[in-house]
Amino acid sequence: MYADAPSMDPHAPNPAADPLHDPHAAEWERTYSMFTHLSLLAVHIFVPVVAALVMWLIKREQSPFVDDHGKEAINFQISLVIYFVASLCLSFCGVGVVLAIAVYALGLIGMVMGAMAAYKGRYFRYPMTMRLVK
Repeated sequence: MYADAPSMDPHAPNPAADPLHDPHAAEWERTYSMFTHLSLLAVHIFVPVVAALVMWLIKREQSPFVDDHGKEAINFQISLVIYFVASLCLSFCGVGVVLAIAVYALGLIGMVMGAMAAYKGRYFRYPMTMRLVK
């Protein structure tokens, strides 16, 4: 295959067709962003937002890719804390237990999706997230 010829691989990222993909994101940026999302696993019982916040504050100036993923992970984790507190308040009505399980599932599934997108060099937006950190 010629060096100038476009790739025939249908799974190869095409920046023109995929505006959410950052072809310039270095491997360290993708890996660091992935671990920022996965920080929810490390401390999800005690203080879920602190690890992502510290990671974001350390590297946000060095990379726009890390900055974007860090803000998104922090906003998602803050939203999860708010939703979980609301479900605890509603637990007296019987609805709160179901909501707490749904919030936990949303956190796990969203975290994995965000980590995978970051490692692939894609920008990602969590569903049901309040954008508090701009």
